[in-house]
Amino acid sequence: MTIGTSLFLIAVGAVLAFAVTAHVSGIALSTVGVILMIVGGIGLVLSLMMLGRRRTMVVDRRRGGPIV
Repeated sequence: MTIGTSLFLIAVGAVLAFAVTAHVSGIALSTVGVILMIVGGIGLVLSLMMLGRRRTMVVDRRRGGPIV
């Protein structure tokens, strides 16, 4: 999950939780919104953690392999 997807899930969840007043039988839209916000928040945290762990690889063209 990328940062953009996480922010999208948080935004859609917030709209469902706080702005939608429609009632659907068998499902609570506010609960779905809260779940989407939680999933988006977890995805955002994981995306930011993975962003900090990126490594760069330097390739030595004379030898043809990566330098570790």
